[in-house]
Amino acid sequence: MRKKLRVFLFFCFAVCINSPAFAQSSPVGLWKTIDDDTGHEKSLVRITENRGVLEGRIEALLDPDDPADARCEQCTDDRHNQRLQGMLIIRGGRQADGKPGRWDGGEILDPENGKIYRLKLTLSPDGRKLDVRGYIGTPLFGRSQTWTRSN
Repeated sequence: MRKKLRVFLFFCFAVCINSPAFAQSSPVGLWKTIDDDTGHEKSLVRITENRGVLEGRIEALLDPDDPADARCEQCTDDRHNQRLQGMLIIRGGRQADGKPGRWDGGEILDPENGKIYRLKLTLSPDGRKLDVRGYIGTPLFGRSQTWTRSN
């Protein structure tokens, strides 16, 4: 009887260790963005990882005022005039050495103005929020948004 109890407790412990809070130690997944001015949900961005490098693509536009076929007319690189839905806005992010929960070294595009910023991502300890910072030069000169996990 005691052996069965120990096996049961071990099983419960193993399930707790593999709970979603522990599994969400990466920014990979679907994120809801919030409009800085209105505070309303703006879009869904799917972050993926390939060989340690992050990419983020706009999966859906949530603002009813945004036309479904909205394009990045302000973009000056290869994304000029591309549809926002499906557009790659995060490129090249990598996990920061020795800093769990942090990714940097990539870039993020602001499709509102077509500007490209350096990128820093910080995942909350519970994995439900992502601090997305775009900056020029040093992280002191930039702005942050908090995205919430959607899946």
